[in-house]
Amino acid sequence: MNQPQYDVAVIGGGAAGLSAALVLSRARRKVVVVDAGQPRNAPATHVHGYLSRDGFPPGQLLTCGREEVTRYGGVAVEGSVTELVPHGGTAFSVLLAGGQRISVRRVLVTTGLRDELPDIPGLADRWARDVLHCPYCHGHEVRDRQLGVIGDTPAAVRYAQIVRQWTHDLVYFTRPDVLTHAQRAGLVARAIGVIEGEVEGLVVDDDELRGVQMADGCVVPRDVLFVPPRFVPHNRLLLGVGCDVDENGWVTADATGRTSVPGVWVAGNVVDPRAQVITAAGAGSAAAIALNADLVEDDVTAATHAFNQGHLA
Repeated sequence: MNQPQYDVAVIGGGAAGLSAALVLSRARRKVVVVDAGQPRNAPATHVHGYLSRDGFPPGQLLTCGREEVTRYGGVAVEGSVTELVPHGGTAFSVLLAGGQRISVRRVLVTTGLRDELPDIPGLADRWARDVLHCPYCHGHEVRDRQLGVIGDTPAAVRYAQIVRQWTHDLVYFTRPDVLTHAQRAGLVARAIGVIEGEVEGLVVDDDELRGVQMADGCVVPRDVLFVPPRFVPHNRLLLGVGCDVDENGWVTADATGRTSVPGVWVAGNVVDPRAQVITAAGAGSAAAIALNADLVEDDVTAATHAFNQGHLA
């Protein structure tokens, strides 16, 4: 049985992947989007900071994106990709969990990342509700409330200083003997409370966060917590084909998303952990434009060869 043939397989149907697929479809490329249907922002109720779509439910944004892609001839497939198999130069076979194989000239991976939270009981259950990670995404909606930040690193201290923009009532929770004198002075100078000790869990009543339970028995009233997670990229497919990674294990790529492996491109959170939805969409668009140009180079080479053999395109 012949494998379906496409110019580009976009693996991951979030903002980055759909944006790329839209640009490529409008460029008259044969595009297939393979999506497992597990977006990172699924627990969130709204997308913010996306010009003209601020406040959109994440699911609705993706539904609109899929409709736009298919309107221009793109194909959307629900499923998981198990492996990318190179076959000659920049081409690949994309293997799906159901056994289907798709033959493509290029691959764009937009599989995103997962958020690894501190091991605090109850934290994951409140994720994207009243335990949040991005103040630019959610800060305005919880402004002027009793906010908290949990963290133990210098980056977390800077993060707390950013969250301070949205409230005058902020508490920073950290382990004892972690803060430097300068960090403590900076927190105190901006009236950020400091609680040093072990966080034992969350106090939840009537399905709302009420406070933070400390190991010493103290409960610190808080309405919302901001927690910087550890970002873990979904890059198994990229590692499987040998893409180069940096010292932190993230796949490296140029400004257009081109990786070290010919024919493999990336966009969105799988390569940029700090990309918001609108940023990921922009990266997908940029990758698509570069991908199409790369395909055109192949088309020129093929047409020139055919012309020299006496054939006209």
